[in-house]
Amino acid sequence: MDVEQLRRRFEDIRRRIDRLGGTGVQIVAVTKTWGPDAMIGAHEVGCDGVGENYAQELLHKLEQVAPDQRLPIHFIGRIQTNKVKVLIDKVDVWQSVDRAQVVDELIKRSNKPDSAIMLQVNTTGESSKAGCDPKEVPKLLARARAGGLSVNGLMTIGPTNGEGERIRRAFGLLSNLADEFGLPEKSMGMSEDFEIAVEQGATLVRVGTALFGQRP
Repeated sequence: MDVEQLRRRFEDIRRRIDRLGGTGVQIVAVTKTWGPDAMIGAHEVGCDGVGENYAQELLHKLEQVAPDQRLPIHFIGRIQTNKVKVLIDKVDVWQSVDRAQVVDELIKRSNKPDSAIMLQVNTTGESSKAGCDPKEVPKLLARARAGGLSVNGLMTIGPTNGEGERIRRAFGLLSNLADEFGLPEKSMGMSEDFEIAVEQGATLVRVGTALFGQRP
């Protein structure tokens, strides 16, 4: 991992976000498929967190990254309920909570009161995308809160091969939903569309390729 190249890329992303008025927007480095050195590098250059998609990959990396080299861990992949038990004390932010079974499992296993929950919403209508239907947000939010979970935001993934206006609609929908329910965090935007996400009110973007280059 070339840390200086990583730093230049991070600073470029930070400048692009700041130019759009997003000075407080968090940058989460998506380190899936990259080795533990990507986690360490993200910490060194000043990212706000790291995003992982797969339970076993995350556990393997954490064995090789010292606690003082770790950033907050965001789980951003589809959550298998049988993996919650082994991840519950490792994950700081669960970004992809999208169905009642996951909410119930997190309630059952939760032993980390400072961990945060985001509900993933499918704002594009694509069957290939995870996330609950926007109309299901009130019920899922109420279920999570009734069980004592701290839901602080919503998350979405932009449309596949979408043009600008379609991306704006998807991100605008998430932003409006978060505002409607008084949720401060809006996780949206990846390497290809994070600038549109910032324009639509993102408070957190998830970038991988823009930081690390093409995945191995």
